[in-house]
Amino acid sequence: MSSHLTLVALANTPISAELNTAFIEHAKVLGIELAKIDREYSPSKYFTTRWTSKQVLMPEARVAMRDIAASHNSDLAFLSPGFKPSEVKVLAMDMDSTLINIECIDEIADFTGKKAAVSEITEATMRGEIKDFKESLRRRVALLAGVSADVLESVYKERLRPNPGASELLVGANDGGLYTLLVSGGFTFFTEKLQQELGFKQTQANTLEIIDGKLTGRVVGEIVDGAAKASYLDGACTLMNCHKKNSITMGDGSNDLPMMHGAGISIAYRAKPIVKEKADAAFDRVGLDAALLLIA
Repeated sequence: MSSHLTLVALANTPISAELNTAFIEHAKVLGIELAKIDREYSPSKYFTTRWTSKQVLMPEARVAMRDIAASHNSDLAFLSPGFKPSEVKVLAMDMDSTLINIECIDEIADFTGKKAAVSEITEATMRGEIKDFKESLRRRVALLAGVSADVLESVYKERLRPNPGASELLVGANDGGLYTLLVSGGFTFFTEKLQQELGFKQTQANTLEIIDGKLTGRVVGEIVDGAAKASYLDGACTLMNCHKKNSITMGDGSNDLPMMHGAGISIAYRAKPIVKEKADAAFDRVGLDAALLLIA
């Protein structure tokens, strides 16, 4: 545990001394003193360097620091004062475009020739331009009416791939005793398969209604939106007898923000700008499993 703010640079290649110089010089301009931490870390395929600051960094300063890190091919995370890696007990993450490489609903729609129409709504929703996720999902699912249920299997086999580091992240988290939760505004057909494949302790998502082998264009039951995601995380924390600050959360879209807010570490994975701005860490280069370094 550190009583100071900790900055963590993460990269796929060795981190240059120039990044340290750039950070120190920019911090001086802001009237902030950074101290580089000299510490050996467990062997990893990623490279990392850390600094501490006694002062709080304003949002604008964090954006500037991330831009500097990016110019040196590094991602950057901010660990809050008092954060205790050893007390993290829950990993909660989104599915579409976070755990996996696609938005499943867009790919289902592609089989009907309606991908452009569905993708437009998806993108606007993830950017936060469409505020009502439930209504957004209903509109998109309605466009899938009449699609053969066999398309779901085709999307899973032909197009869906876990993002880099997904398997390693789940192995590390489960081996470390974390409660692993996949909570998605997507569909149970995919979350249940990924649970079997990757070993999540729990999954929550939406159920597509299927009658006579075809999608009806409706969702069965309550829709999993941003508020529901946060609620499922709260439930996982209760199960593990811990607080939300003892969790890691990962997402890419605006509907992940309620879940990410207040977590011990919130990670924006190749995310929309609104999510990156609010997250503790932004992964644009390293894989999902780099999260394990933040709790090492």
